[in-house]
Amino acid sequence: MVPEPGGLDVTASAQEAGERLSDPAVRAVLVTDDGRLVGVVTRKTLVSQVVAPGLDPRSTNLKEIAEPPLFTLEASMDLDEAFRALEEHDFERVPVVEDGRLVGILSRTVLLRRLAEDEQPAPLEP
Repeated sequence: MVPEPGGLDVTASAQEAGERLSDPAVRAVLVTDDGRLVGVVTRKTLVSQVVAPGLDPRSTNLKEIAEPPLFTLEASMDLDEAFRALEEHDFERVPVVEDGRLVGILSRTVLLRRLAEDEQPAPLEP
């Protein structure tokens, strides 16, 4: 799990989110209010909620445009159960919350590696 997901506060501007999203590795910006996950902003969000209506990205707060997160996992969830949920929904990365507070992001690839490390090797036959 990534402990510091690098989200933005609801008071941040759409321009700040756009700057984060200019990095090709960043697909979404998590929006928090006092540590609580309140939404997500993507490039699509910026286009439909800021550019298309002609709003000024410097003065548009993320609170106004953030979309609810599609899916989250609870921090207390068992790793096997979390992996099954990621597989079932075909998600690569999902925000992890504890009582609504953002605590990190879980990556399916990293989780798969971790689960493989935890597996006991089969005993060698004589």
